[in-house]
Amino acid sequence: MTYLLDANVFIQAKNLHYGFDFCPAFWDWLIENNKAGKVFSIEKVRDELEAGNDELATWAEERESDFFLEPDTLTAAKFAEVSNWASAQRYDPAAVSTFLQIGDYYLITHALAHGFTVITHEVPARTTKKIKIPIACLGLGIKYMSPYEMLRREKALFILGRI
Repeated sequence: MTYLLDANVFIQAKNLHYGFDFCPAFWDWLIENNKAGKVFSIEKVRDELEAGNDELATWAEERESDFFLEPDTLTAAKFAEVSNWASAQRYDPAAVSTFLQIGDYYLITHALAHGFTVITHEVPARTTKKIKIPIACLGLGIKYMSPYEMLRREKALFILGRI
């Protein structure tokens, strides 16, 4: 399985469970699994992380473009499909407009084009005010899961060691 990570995975990891100062193994695991061709994100997520101007921004800047993928021809061919899906739902026009301008749209489109599983902390919620990633995934036939499900599925182990 190949994973595509939402910005909130990185942000919540840094702020909560996997801070750089006490759980560097999480960040090493991401890099190692990216090199193995299993874990990616997209350049729009990288842009969002770099806007934070903190240690997460520095970490994102240090990653090569093979971690934060750019849209390619396969992705470009799916933009209309995702846009049409969003427009055909019962969302407020402002919600559709916002969705088509933010990283979530690109994340969903890239996952659809390449068969990636989307990793996000968002949970399904029916609302007309915002297009949630899990709802878009369900509507477009894309697999999604939480970061914890991904880590368990991949049998990630962050073992306490001595420094």
